[in-house]
Amino acid sequence: MKPIKIITTSLSDIPKELIDKYDITVLPLTIRFGDNEFKDREDLSPEEFFNKLQASDELPSTSQVIPSIFMKEMKNALENGYEVIVINGSSGVSGTHQSSLIAKKELASDDITVIDTLSLSYTCGMIAVEAAKMAKEGKSKKEIIERVEKMKEKADHIFSVETLDYLKKGGRLSNTKATIGKILNIKPILTIKNGKVELFDKVRGSKKVIPKMIQIAKERGLKHGSEYVCIAHGANIDGLEKLKKEIMDTFEPKKIITTEIGCTIGTYTGPGILALLYMRDE
Repeated sequence: MKPIKIITTSLSDIPKELIDKYDITVLPLTIRFGDNEFKDREDLSPEEFFNKLQASDELPSTSQVIPSIFMKEMKNALENGYEVIVINGSSGVSGTHQSSLIAKKELASDDITVIDTLSLSYTCGMIAVEAAKMAKEGKSKKEIIERVEKMKEKADHIFSVETLDYLKKGGRLSNTKATIGKILNIKPILTIKNGKVELFDKVRGSKKVIPKMIQIAKERGLKHGSEYVCIAHGANIDGLEKLKKEIMDTFEPKKIITTEIGCTIGTYTGPGILALLYMRDE
């Protein structure tokens, strides 16, 4: 049985220590501030990105991983005797999944499998890490894919943004709704449905955000002692620590991963984003 190489992109927001531990290949998306181009998490850390974002009058642009980059990494893995599983963030948000499909078609190899998780950030990352862990344990490609498909069904996202300005700038929210929301101090609670970002609920004032996130997680299937829980943030350490405490007190998960939201998602949410990412329990 051939060894298996897991490939994903920076859209998965996997902490570096887990990338290194499980030998995951992470391909960076590209972000541009004016004429300056950066590779996500290679040339620009999340902290540096949010600092630049706050200092910029205009939103940066982001670009997917192009097919030739996928082809290079796939071909390299195949030539070194690996089977390849590519685990992508949602095709509903990024064209990166389509790029990897084009690369697979060009290489015409049955040893390449491409999966659209329909997830974002470390919810996609959880799936990639679990796949890489199984690969390291010597599990078969069939076993890994079956596990990935089950995790896709259970993946859930609950997140909130501190300001509506970036959703407005990015065309995700009308000027009228953004203005009304700002006046009323509305904080949206967002989720992912069928691979796309949707408004799930809203509260008035920042203090109500974390209690609402906890309530929603309970209702949607996060159970006491859960194994797969992550909290993520973008330039919001204080919110991260508060959410972590509430998660630990309420759910006592077996483990909890913390990570930073990267450039691609951060462009449209702005600084202050807070996310609870987990797998629904049976």
